[in-house]
Amino acid sequence: MVGDIEPLTPMALRQESLPYPHWLFSDPEGNDKLRFVPERGGLLTGWQCNGAEILYLDEQRFLDPSQSIRGGAPVLFPICGGLPDDQLPLADGRTARLKQHGFARTLPWSLAALEDGRGVRLELTDSPETLAAFPFAFQLQLDYRLAPGALEVSVKLQNRAPQPLPFSFGLHPYFNVSALGGLQFEGMPEQCLNHKEMAPAASAEQLQQLEQGIDLLVRPSGAVALVDAAAGRRLSMELSSPWNLAVFWTEPPRPMVCIEPWTGPRLSLLSGDSKLELAPGASQELHCRYAVSALDD
Repeated sequence: MVGDIEPLTPMALRQESLPYPHWLFSDPEGNDKLRFVPERGGLLTGWQCNGAEILYLDEQRFLDPSQSIRGGAPVLFPICGGLPDDQLPLADGRTARLKQHGFARTLPWSLAALEDGRGVRLELTDSPETLAAFPFAFQLQLDYRLAPGALEVSVKLQNRAPQPLPFSFGLHPYFNVSALGGLQFEGMPEQCLNHKEMAPAASAEQLQQLEQGIDLLVRPSGAVALVDAAAGRRLSMELSSPWNLAVFWTEPPRPMVCIEPWTGPRLSLLSGDSKLELAPGASQELHCRYAVSALDD
């Protein structure tokens, strides 16, 4: 738990008060850093890589608890997207009641340093509040590890309920860009799903509308990358099955692009498309990796 942290690397994980109360994890050299506010949905609020801040965060909005967060990396669980009337019929006749993207992004998580000294573990378990909305006992662990020029993300979900647990999982990270114009994308398939219309569309046409706002999902065959020539930077997202769908979202005029790993599309738990389900006592591990490189590398 946060109050019992004994990091292996001196001062690797410490509490800070500015520019907002948070926990700061640093690599031994201090070049790469992660910032966390576990009580606000296990939120990763900052990732500094080689001295550059990679994540976008609207600090003024973040400091107003009455407003939804715009920035960092909110956690999407046990659904990605929304449900009709916020309701999910379950196999045993019960109904789960879940708001947009689920409850994980609004609940307090515990935080601890990883034993290998490379990062931190956030953990969320069922509570009376979660069981009232989603009647499954679970343990969810989210690990962030720093690597040279990269951020490695690992997830482990354990079903502690006596019945199968259906779920989707995703992250909603916001990434700084120099401007919405002039960006390029690599590894994109020709077709995407336009979330605004819930209809197939051409990826290239959608990606030309960043300055008007996009919300699209793709099923890439490998890594996808955002190339920001003005910043001289390439940001790659490396996916692995079953955490292998990518969502791209912009909210103009904010100078950011969300590049999100999802296990399933919107309405996955209703349609069955990429739906995940854990047997009683079973667990599921998920992995993805973000890598930052200079364009002249």
